Amino acid sequence: MRPASFTATSLILYLFLFLLRRGTLTTGEITPLRRGFYAGVCPEAEQIVRETMRRAMTKEARSGASVMRLQFHDCFVNGCDGSLLLDDTPTMIGEKLALSNINSLRSFEVIDEVKEALEKACPGVVSCADIIIMAARDAVVLSGGPNWEVKLGRKDSLSASQEASDNIMPSPRSNATFLINLFHKFNLSITDLVSLSGSHSIGMGRCFSIVFRLYNQSGTGRPDPHMDPRFRFKLDRLCPVSGDGNITGRLDATPAKFDNQYFKDLRMHRGFLNSDQSLFSGDARTMVVVKRYSVDQKAFFADFVEGMVKLGDLQIDQPGEIRRNCRVVNNAPMEETGEALASFTLELK
Repeated sequence: MRPASFTATSLILYLFLFLLRRGTLTTGEITPLRRGFYAGVCPEAEQIVRETMRRAMTKEARSGASVMRLQFHDCFVNGCDGSLLLDDTPTMIGEKLALSNINSLRSFEVIDEVKEALEKACPGVVSCADIIIMAARDAVVLSGGPNWEVKLGRKDSLSASQEASDNIMPSPRSNATFLINLFHKFNLSITDLVSLSGSHSIGMGRCFSIVFRLYNQSGTGRPDPHMDPRFRFKLDRLCPVSGDGNITGRLDATPAKFDNQYFKDLRMHRGFLNSDQSLFSGDARTMVVVKRYSVDQKAFFADFVEGMVKLGDLQIDQPGEIRRNCRVVNNAPMEETGEALASFTLELK
């Protein structure tokens, strides 16, 4: 017969684990999103996210653009569910190694820092999926862009899929017509496409993403004809044909300021990515919107906010939870939790 103390200890441990997990797992019902979702259960949540983002961007200004990109790459793949943040496991290849993400997406450690702060203030309450949405908004605001109220209440996915990401995320080589058709699948309009592409008002792009434009556009062995010659000469020096593909260049002339300079650059044939320049040079339907935004920043800001809200509304019917660690699901084996913690620690160094 086991000692009473052993039984009591086991019961306490069981109750602790049960309560820790209680209420974090949901069925496959889509959660209604609403503004002020955490007002009654974690009223300081949005302020914590804002201040953590402020510190991160003070440390490295580029992290704002990097975090903002996470919303696009998360929401387009099975909805805004935080699946992008999951590290690979022995039984799951996640989205971080997808073609559009590998060696490209960054600043996951910023999301980790936000999550850690929120878990201290309100354990088990704020989802990683919602953190992405709030942090993306704050990246825009802290870069001089518009502010808006975000709708919250998402749950975190229980898995991720590299294949799902590879099947949907566009390439930097994409043209405007392809992007129009892709956005249409998500009930996003041409205006949404162009305004959301304006997220490239801040941040940097890799030489890997444009070397084909400089030396072999569409297999012609020649550069993209829709490039200002002086701009192309500058990029030739930055990104030589046999150079380091991870060298970065500005996505527009004011990469730390969220403004409409991106659209002015497109009109001057100075878009960094093919997918950007094609919005002006490749399709009349997107060209007219680029022209409007290049002379009307308020219109761009208003449409961008509307597009971000619509993007954040993307959800699918699937089970979910509130992860305690954004890199790993709550019921992961101990070794996977340890790997996620080690990865977090390495990124902070």
